Amino acid sequence: MAHVSRGRRLMGEINVVPYIDVMLVLLIIFMITAPLLNQGVKVNLPKAAAKTLPAKMNNNPIELWLDAQGGLYLRVGKNAIGPADADTIRSRVEAALASNPDRPVLFKADSSVSYGQVMRAMVVLQSAGARKVGFITLPPAQRQPGH
Repeated sequence: MAHVSRGRRLMGEINVVPYIDVMLVLLIIFMITAPLLNQGVKVNLPKAAAKTLPAKMNNNPIELWLDAQGGLYLRVGKNAIGPADADTIRSRVEAALASNPDRPVLFKADSSVSYGQVMRAMVVLQSAGARKVGFITLPPAQRQPGH
């Protein structure tokens, strides 16, 4: 009663083709979704070290300030408001940018404000549709000769 198998041998290898197919599909999925996961605030950074803003940035800009306590202040033309909450700032900036989406926005923050507070203010500007944002800074203190 011995069982005799003729012509067919057992295959001792693993078929890796399905694993390669799955790997390629996953690679494509990750390549497509990875760029979509990046979050950030788009800002037009200057190409050179801190120089004065171009004249077109100073042409009727929207100005946003962030004080040491985290209060937001906004000036659109001659109208100024503040301290105001993020929703009020967003709606006012949206209204100001409705007629001219390329209108520049100048942002100034107190030096003691945390990076997180600055980013929250930048997200407000981004969600309002600001395309051109410039940062207002003070020039570094000039060293006097002999000091």
